[in-house]
Amino acid sequence: MKTPVKLTVLTGAGISAESGVPTFRGEEGLWRRFRPEDLATPEAFARDPVLVWSWYVWRRSLVLQASPNPAHLALVRLEQALGEDFLLITQNVDNLHRRAGNTRVVELHGNIFRERCTSCGLKRFSEECYPEEALPPRCPACRGLMRPDVVWFGEALPPEALRQAFGRVEGMGKGDVLLVVGTSGQVYPAAALPLTAHRRGAQVVVVNLEPTPFDSFADEVHHGRAASILPGWVAAFL
Repeated sequence: MKTPVKLTVLTGAGISAESGVPTFRGEEGLWRRFRPEDLATPEAFARDPVLVWSWYVWRRSLVLQASPNPAHLALVRLEQALGEDFLLITQNVDNLHRRAGNTRVVELHGNIFRERCTSCGLKRFSEECYPEEALPPRCPACRGLMRPDVVWFGEALPPEALRQAFGRVEGMGKGDVLLVVGTSGQVYPAAALPLTAHRRGAQVVVVNLEPTPFDSFADEVHHGRAASILPGWVAAFL
């Protein structure tokens, strides 16, 4: 590596789409009748936890068929090279970054394979695709209802994840780099991170299929597939 810098990565759905992870807009079977906005809410879970869990079990099954792509693996290489000078902030819930090998990960929207008890707050990791007769899963400690530990519509982002993400970016300075991969810049508060980094004097590098709101102030813009662009970018950076 040419000069020691802190490198922070922000990823969105685009990097997962290149692994074949669908956007879950109800394109198959039963789920054509529902919008995510009708299922991914506390109100929907309170009304019909079996229906909501059935949707998440279907989603889990699709995600488990996907594999990390070369863009994910390039980010693992960055972490291995930079250690504590690396942090990955993701809007994705599919766990592909951790499956690829990244450990320094902040999950802004949760993780589809983590479950949280609605009564006692216990959390556990599970890749179980439950049969319908086992839904909804119950807490092993208090028998309360477990829910997917993801951020639903109408819910706030996890305070600790927000603190880590914005604390990291607000602490950036000249010479540091924020690499933005596969995010359209439409979802806040994550969409505020690149502009915050830019205002702190950090370099902003954008890799995305389509133009983004960040392109106007980014130091580098690469339009195309992250799986094609990132391996070479990382090799040049290191």
